[in-house]
This record gives sequence, structure tokens and C-alpha cells, in this order.
Amino acid sequence: MDRSSSMAALAAKPDLDVMKQVNRQFVTGVTVVTAMDGETPRGLAVNAFSSISLDPATVMVCVQHTSSTHDCLFRADHLAINILSTDQLDVVGRFASKADDKFKDLDWEPGPFGSPLIARSSARMEVEIRERLQASTHTVFICRVVHAAVSERHPMVYSAGKFFDGGALAPLG
Repeated sequence: MDRSSSMAALAAKPDLDVMKQVNRQFVTGVTVVTAMDGETPRGLAVNAFSSISLDPATVMVCVQHTSSTHDCLFRADHLAINILSTDQLDVVGRFASKADDKFKDLDWEPGPFGSPLIARSSARMEVEIRERLQASTHTVFICRVVHAAVSERHPMVYSAGKFFDGGALAPLG
């Protein structure tokens, strides 16, 4: 195989089913990203969340353009990231759905800048959106943390299509 054939093979689009299998091997936390749309709270379940920097405290979340919450988040100055706890399977199910009013009968409070902070979460933060980067089918929101709180509740984690107790993980070594 010559060099150009080798390069073309490397540049080929990976198989979608293989990519799904690869992604199932990665353990992620479970978050609900929320914002206010005027007087209406909006939100969605997101596992594409990461810390970028501790000083200054900077995080990122990725949201698909087709999400019914995307446009609200794109217009917002602030949003909240609620890291779900092990006793919030009801919450993740609600925010992963297409329900019209995901906040109906949900216990939440506004953060310092008004973003919905969900009760019973393992940790919660409110962030100021600094950048919105377009990445194919998603927007990557780069955010500066302006408020953060942590509870004693164990975080929920997700892997291979299932939810797990993040506090019950067995340490290696």
C-alpha cells in the first residue's frame, strides 16, 4: 500500500456502529444542563461535560443543535450544570425525554444569576457562557463558573447504556 492509499484509509469515516461501541466503553458523569427562557425553565440531560481549568474555574458542555433546549441555551448568558446523584433516576429520565414541562413538580431553586439548580443533585454550579463554538452537529459552550456547591450525595455515572452508583466504584491498586 503506498503512502496516499494509507492516508486515504486513515481519513475514511469510521463506522457508526463501531463509534457507538467505542463511546459505550467510556464512563461519564450524568448532568442536567438548565437555563431560563424568559420566565420558563428549560433543561436537558447531558453527558458531554468536562472541567477545562480550575483557575479560573472553567467548564464545557456540548449540546446537539436539534435539542429543543439548544436555542434557549444559545441565547442565555448563564446556565446551570446539575451533576446528578444516585437517587435522581427520575430526574435523568425526565430530562432525557421530550416532555414539554420537565420542571413540573420538580424541586429546584434559581441560582445567583437565575439558572435552575436542581435539588438532590450531587453537585451544582452556575456558569457564565463565555464562548459558543460550532462543532459539526453540536455547540460547545465554554463557561466560567460563577457559583458552585457540592453535597454528600454520591454521583450517578453512565456506561454502556446503564446508570451506576459513582460512590460504589472499586478502586484499582
